Amino acid sequence: MASPKPGQAFIVVHWSSGDSDPIPVQFNPTELQLEKQSQFAEIGIPGLIAPLQQFVRGQAEVLTVELFFDSSDKGTGVNAESVAKQTDLFYSLARIEPSGHAPPPVTFHWGSEFPGQRLPSKQSGQQRDAFKGVVVSLRQTFTFWSRSGVPLRAKLNLTIREYLTLDDQLKQLNPSSPDRTHGHVLRDGESLSQLSQLYWLRPSEWRRIATDNGIEDPRRLTPGRNLRVPRIPAGAPAS
Repeated sequence: MASPKPGQAFIVVHWSSGDSDPIPVQFNPTELQLEKQSQFAEIGIPGLIAPLQQFVRGQAEVLTVELFFDSSDKGTGVNAESVAKQTDLFYSLARIEPSGHAPPPVTFHWGSEFPGQRLPSKQSGQQRDAFKGVVVSLRQTFTFWSRSGVPLRAKLNLTIREYLTLDDQLKQLNPSSPDRTHGHVLRDGESLSQLSQLYWLRPSEWRRIATDNGIEDPRRLTPGRNLRVPRIPAGAPAS
């Protein structure tokens, strides 16, 4: 497989056994569409002119791109090379990986100035230089054939939905809002002081979490347990 040229878009597949070599697109797309939405709930309060807007959660961002492939430059006769030799590499991204039991996550790369690279400094943890997601839609249109029925040109409409693990999102957001209650699924090896640092930037406040969750021995924590991280009122003294 040829390596991507400088400035050429490419995809890396994250198979369960490890990452693939870069899969370059034949021609860079002429258009790239990114759509990001957020979900808000309306809270109606009598007497107000409009309901209050309460942020609920972010929606997965979606990348849509059309890719073009052509193998006709290698001939259109009996020895023509099928364009599917290239397109099948992308079609495989929408098929189930047997060892992973699902289509694999992928990362779409295109240059060092990928949209989202220059977010404000307050959101620096959410900057990106590529787009990681899962292929949720792939439409192939073959537009030119050899006389013997070999496909020689194709368009691929690819839709990739954002894929972020819980760890990825916590690292990006660095949620440290002491005045809000949080929910947390305990991971293997985590301690209450680590949670206290993560949410409050106060590792010594771990006793608040223990008390709120009825934890008598903080050294015996069960991974997967749902913990409530209580709010700390503004101006509250250290416990």
